[in-house]
Amino acid sequence: MNPARRVAFDVLRAVDSSDAYANLLLPQELSRAGLTPADAALATELTYGTLRRRGTYDAIVEHAAGRSVDAIDPPVLDALRLGVHQLLSTRVASHAAVNESVELVRRSAPGAAGFANAVLRRVARDNPGDWLQRVADAARSDDERLGLRYAHPVWVIRAFRRALAAEGRADELEELLAADNVSPAVTMTALPGIAEIPPQAARTPYSPIGFRLGGGDPEPVVRAAGGRIRVQDEGSQLAALALTRAAPARAGERWLDLCAAPGGKTAVLAAEALSGGAELEANEISSARARLVRTSVAGIPLNVPVSEEDGRERAARGRYDRILVDAPCTGLGALRRRPEARWRKSPADVPDLAALQQELLEAAIDALLPGGLVAYVTCSPHLAETAAVVGDVLRRREDVEELDARAAVRSASRADLDLPERADGTGRAQLWPHRHGTDAMSISLLRKR
Repeated sequence: MNPARRVAFDVLRAVDSSDAYANLLLPQELSRAGLTPADAALATELTYGTLRRRGTYDAIVEHAAGRSVDAIDPPVLDALRLGVHQLLSTRVASHAAVNESVELVRRSAPGAAGFANAVLRRVARDNPGDWLQRVADAARSDDERLGLRYAHPVWVIRAFRRALAAEGRADELEELLAADNVSPAVTMTALPGIAEIPPQAARTPYSPIGFRLGGGDPEPVVRAAGGRIRVQDEGSQLAALALTRAAPARAGERWLDLCAAPGGKTAVLAAEALSGGAELEANEISSARARLVRTSVAGIPLNVPVSEEDGRERAARGRYDRILVDAPCTGLGALRRRPEARWRKSPADVPDLAALQQELLEAAIDALLPGGLVAYVTCSPHLAETAAVVGDVLRRREDVEELDARAAVRSASRADLDLPERADGTGRAQLWPHRHGTDAMSISLLRKR
């Protein structure tokens, strides 16, 4: 059996059965398997491609099998998804896609090998366009058809449409959905003041500390720089810089990163604090994730204590000039790099997350010194996690005012950003993968009166 398919199948099983994150597990599995570069690239494409289009593939499997995917044993279903991806979305030969996928089933559930063989051979008889038309014809609504075409759940499509409509840009929906299905280019950051962008690198269009290499594995560059150069989405860079550069830093300021893991923004804050003579503290409720934060700031010559507490309680133990609330969220803004999130989350997750987000933001405001700034950031454009949270806080409190985050992001950027006026009249900055090439990062700035 081709080892690339085995690795891809093992990662799919872990994502499905153990809620593993593919972007964290796959590199470990590739290293453990010792794959050639060609096989590692194949395993990566098979893993991410299958996860990305899972909903569409499930509809095709149901049609070809004549039964609901809920009635198919999970290991068999993952092997079928992997086989359908190869048959309909890659140049893998049909016989190899079928035979290798059936072999995966034979190893996991020997009695289902004949069933899997029949289903995949049925899929192989028609082309991708025919299958997409067939399942689309069975859809119950236009949004379901859109979801099958672009492999997004209907509730996510509707949330994205509302978020775009708040900018008067609802007509960009299909561009956004298509952008979510394109693997993002690897973007790097050179921490300001302590690292330089390599002269041969291509600068990112917006972030003054971002760049892209010509290709290849970025890990050797990261190791050689001692962590002062790292992989980081350009939107995350801009979110951190919006807080640090919204006003000039004064020596002796105290800063707090309240929900710091995995630590990329913390590192940017630390470098900026070092340059401005400020102090930085970080907090992360999970011990395992707090270790990631400590590793992230280890190469920066600034002492950054990292606490492990509930952010709502941690904020009450100090007074700060600037606080970053990079709040836990649905992660719908990072579907390019975490494709499984679109199938893992549901509308039922949003109310509890929004309540937590509001409590964290209010705790941060309570911890601000007069005139202090808080950046409320989510890697989600969902209005319930962004505009609604900030709007509720502003209505409840008279001790805080909203600033124009769009102006702050533009000020930190190397080039002008397309950040239109919002129908709700707020100053929230919303970045988009289809428009800016970043994760869909939402950034709001508030100031304590």
